[in-house]
Amino acid sequence: MTSQTTLTKTRLFAGKWEGVLSVPENAPAPQIEVRVHDERVDGVTVTEMETPGQWAVTVPVPPEVLSDGVQVFLIRDRASDSLLNSFVVLAGEEVSDTVQAEILLLRAELDMLKRAFRRHCVETGAA
Repeated sequence: MTSQTTLTKTRLFAGKWEGVLSVPENAPAPQIEVRVHDERVDGVTVTEMETPGQWAVTVPVPPEVLSDGVQVFLIRDRASDSLLNSFVVLAGEEVSDTVQAEILLLRAELDMLKRAFRRHCVETGAA
C-alpha cells in the first residue's frame, strides 16, 4: 500500500478495536495483520465499506494475551510490511509511567524493522 493509506481508530468497545482503513481507489484489497508479543492475533476482520477505498477494520482483543503490564498491538499491512497503527492495553497493577508503554512500542517497531531489513537483505543478496 502507498503512503496514501491511513488507518484511523474509531473506538475500542466490547473487547474490539475498530478503525477505518482508507486506501487509494482501485487499490487491491488490504492484507491486514495484527501482532501482540510477536504472535498473530486471529479473528481480525476487514470489510469493504460503501465509500470506495474505505474498509472497516475490527481487531479482537484476545483475553489470553491480557495480563499485568502493557500489551502492544501492532496493526500492519502484510503486502508492504508497513505499520498502519497500534494500540496499547494496560492491565493489572497501575502503570504509573507511560514511558514504559512507549518503550515497548518502540521495541516492537524495531523488531518489525529488523525482520523487514533481514528479508530485504535476503531478497537482494546483500550481505
